[in-house]
Parts: sequence; C-alpha cells; structure tokens
Amino acid sequence: MAKVELLRYTPDGEKLIAAAAKLCYSPTGISQIEENLDEEKTEKFLKILIDLGHESPIEHVTFTFGVEGVSRTLTHQLVRHRIASFSQQSQRYVKLDQFEYIIPPSINNNPKAKKLFIEAMEEDQKYYNEITDLLFKEHFDKYIKEGLGEKEAKLKSEKESIEDSRYIFPNACETKIVFTMNTRSLMNFFKLRCCNRAQWEIRELAVEMLKEVKIVYPILFKNAGPSCLRGPCPEGKMTCGKIIEVRDKFSKL
Repeated sequence: MAKVELLRYTPDGEKLIAAAAKLCYSPTGISQIEENLDEEKTEKFLKILIDLGHESPIEHVTFTFGVEGVSRTLTHQLVRHRIASFSQQSQRYVKLDQFEYIIPPSINNNPKAKKLFIEAMEEDQKYYNEITDLLFKEHFDKYIKEGLGEKEAKLKSEKESIEDSRYIFPNACETKIVFTMNTRSLMNFFKLRCCNRAQWEIRELAVEMLKEVKIVYPILFKNAGPSCLRGPCPEGKMTCGKIIEVRDKFSKL
C-alpha cells in the first residue's frame, strides 16, 4: 500500500483564493481584498468560481505531497501531468542492494502468477548485482590506470556501474517521489485519475491524495473527484457503468 503524506500546502488557501476572486469581480483595492472574508463569504466566492468555471484564482494555492511504496509504472503516468514539479529517487545515483517492488492485486491473488512474479523480481536483483560488479571492476581498473586515486576511482566507478545496470529493473520497482501541484492542476488530476477507468495504482494514489487535501480545505475540494460527480460520464462507450456507486463513494470521503 502506498504511503501518501501532504508535506506542505499554502496556508489560508481558501481565503486567499476568495480574495483573488473578489479582486476580479469588485473595485476593491489590494489592501482591502481580505477584509470581512469570513468562512461564509469565502465559501460563497468559491461557489461563484466553480459555477462560472473561473479557475485561474485557484492556481494561487499549491500542495506538496510525499509518496513512497509506489511503482515506476505509476510515476511514469504521474509525470505526464506537466503542470507540476517532481523530485524522484534516482536509480542513477542510488544503488539498490535490495530493491522493493509492487505486486499488482491480480497477480497477488493468483498463487501461481505470484510465485512466477517474485521469481522474476529475484532474478532481476541477482543480475543487477552481477552486472554492477562486472562494470565496477572494469571502470575501476580503467581509472586506476589513468592515475586516479583509489577513493576517487571507486566513487566514479560505482556511479557509472549502477547508471547502466539500472536498465534491468522492471516497472514494478518501488520508488519514492515528492511533487507539487497547484489546485487547478490537482483538480484536473482528480478528474482523470479518480475515475474507475484509471489504472488501479494511480487511482488509489489519487483517492488518498484527495482524502488528504479534503482534511485541510474541505470547501475547496467539496466537489473534487472524477468528472461523473458533476455530470454525465465523459467516457462514452468505455464507461464503467457505475456512476451511482462512484458518486456515493466520493460523497463519503
């Protein structure tokens, strides 16, 4: 199971968004835009934004998540959300003496498939170690002959050996990532990745992220989730056909 933590978020974010919206629709000056913005008026401004589809003010608020226990399969999908900032654990600089891996539920629930999967992971680790050792020796000998000191030769050789050995790792390889999104990008992320048709792992991540942000900003994320929460399913013939169940699930998050 992935571990998801909301590391940072813009303080007083809902009020900040309401203040920005107030500036757009009134003659109020900068120094007065936060005056009299209590919870009721803040919610009113946020509702106006949603009804008008005026989403630019919500970009002023950002959220930074820390995630571990996810696969490279997931992060390859995650980084396609380009309006975001990402910092991922590097396989180029971090030697994985024993890499962790994610087992999909369908494989985990099939004893024979699970056995084969684990054997494949163990083979990957074995060959990674062997290739790393072979390349390390080759690079180390080369650098010693070139006159480098033993310490420097060792550091350069280890970095270069794992840089190429990492190619053997599977998409199942566990990774860790920190990323930041503004609210507008995050809303779009939830629309796409909370959907039942999203790949299971990133869908689980999206739901956990939504739970986290709803705790700190319940008004802002009141209607967040897959597109079918606020209208017909956009997937057409590819719909999951479970709109009632989906709406019930997200109403209880």
